[in-house]
Amino acid sequence: MESDLQDYWGVGPKTAARLTEALGEAAAIRAIESADVSALVDAGVSPGRATRILRRADGGGDADRFATDDARDVYKRVLGTAAEFALTRRARDRIRVLTPLADADAREARLDAVFDAVETWRELNEGEREAAIAAFEEHDSRDGGERAAVETALALVDAGLDSGAFAAFADLDADALRDAADALRYRDGDGVRDGYDDRLDDLRERAAAVERLERDALGVLEDVRSGDLRGPDEFREAVVEHVADVTGVGPARIREHAATDAADAADFVSGTLRSLADALRADAASREESVRADLDSAVAEADTDVEAATEAVPDVAFTVSLARFAVAYDLTRPAYTDDAALAVAGARNLGLRASGASVQPVTYALGDHDLAGPPVGDRVAVLTGANSGGKTTLLETLAEVATLAALGLPVPADHAVVGRFDRLVFHRRHASFNAGVLETTLRSVVPPLARDGRTLMLVDEFEAITEPGSAADLLHGLVSLTADHDALGVYVTHLADDLDPLPGRARVDGVFAEGLSPDLALEVDYQPRFGVVGRSTPEFIVERLVANADDDAERDAFETLQGVVGDAE
Repeated sequence: MESDLQDYWGVGPKTAARLTEALGEAAAIRAIESADVSALVDAGVSPGRATRILRRADGGGDADRFATDDARDVYKRVLGTAAEFALTRRARDRIRVLTPLADADAREARLDAVFDAVETWRELNEGEREAAIAAFEEHDSRDGGERAAVETALALVDAGLDSGAFAAFADLDADALRDAADALRYRDGDGVRDGYDDRLDDLRERAAAVERLERDALGVLEDVRSGDLRGPDEFREAVVEHVADVTGVGPARIREHAATDAADAADFVSGTLRSLADALRADAASREESVRADLDSAVAEADTDVEAATEAVPDVAFTVSLARFAVAYDLTRPAYTDDAALAVAGARNLGLRASGASVQPVTYALGDHDLAGPPVGDRVAVLTGANSGGKTTLLETLAEVATLAALGLPVPADHAVVGRFDRLVFHRRHASFNAGVLETTLRSVVPPLARDGRTLMLVDEFEAITEPGSAADLLHGLVSLTADHDALGVYVTHLADDLDPLPGRARVDGVFAEGLSPDLALEVDYQPRFGVVGRSTPEFIVERLVANADDDAERDAFETLQGVVGDAE
């Protein structure tokens, strides 16, 4: 059954008309099926809309799994980070439109392909890596299609890249591809580009030169008449010589097209030039047809190899791009389970690493797992402790791991076990305090818990959007809903003492500040301690204020506060 543009999600009558006008319907469908974001954008579709259309195009994933704006931000950010390692424009587009894979076999297959490429990439020396990058960069500089694929495949084969992730190029007939590459380079629509056949180029040049004279026949007449002519025969011969001098066409060929039945001199000049131009154009067209047949034959003879290269280049570029991302960030293969579980050992926040920040690896777990340290079986954790203690960063890291694993991609941890989840709710702390924000937040985080399936809840400082007393009651309700609905959740809060008693399968974890460094920076152990309430340790902050006070009165005031909160020692 043939597809219609409007069969695709997000393509209504106006968008379909725009794509058809810019690309043609068949080419627009190919662009959607091949995840060519740039083609849709060039056709006038906004980048965001183009991305949304392509994310839903193949029906293989579910971008709606990310149930909140903050969850969608994580999703877009990790794909954006991965896309920075794309070897081609098309690979970048394919990475940016990846969606979660519900099928376990599909996730494993994608991971298999990525880690095969990781092994290959790690085994390449620096020169081989540079050759691969250059081959794919050159791919984007060409005109796309078969020619770009063939020349890229040849460049990779010539660099010795035909094993491992590049094995698809090993059985290609390089000689046949070279002939095809030459042919593809000079095919132009249904014609032939200049530079391939000297005879064709010469015919085109002479036809163009005659056409220029034809457009200026009166000028030719004036140039010829400026000489000392004694009769019509001398005039006609002077025209022949002038045209031959200007165009390079042989005099005999010009005489063949002399307008002997012309009514006057002007008619002779224009008639002769018109007939000659027609003949030269016909000669060029005949030669072009013959040359094009030769080019088509060369491509046809290598048809199997051309098709193989055309299919292999984008797929290899895609998997090797993801491998480069995995190698750059030391990403590992997640293990999947149908149990309610999310467990990470040595997890590192991808966003912080991308910014170049130093990152302390963290171990954390919910549900059933085999990690040493975190309690087993707890579905919900209330995470407490020091300000600037990395609690929000831990939520982000868990969201990154869950997101990448759902996409069938490696994750930023030494070890990760990721259970099945149907929705990700990630909610950052928002420093707004009014009824509208509270209602909006509740509408965002509660409905996913009420739906069928399993939800992963990662909620940061819910109390920041309402009164402390009400916040504690609402937060206790959210924790209870999470525990009762086969969900997993981490709730960051400073209200842990107000949540007691917690429902079953819920625990409290804490992050602790350990003191001040010699330069008075707050030192925090970002690894949570399980089963204990963390403290925000304001005494360390006050100690720093005492040390940095500008005058004695200010220092005395801060020392008074220091006596209230306790000595940092």
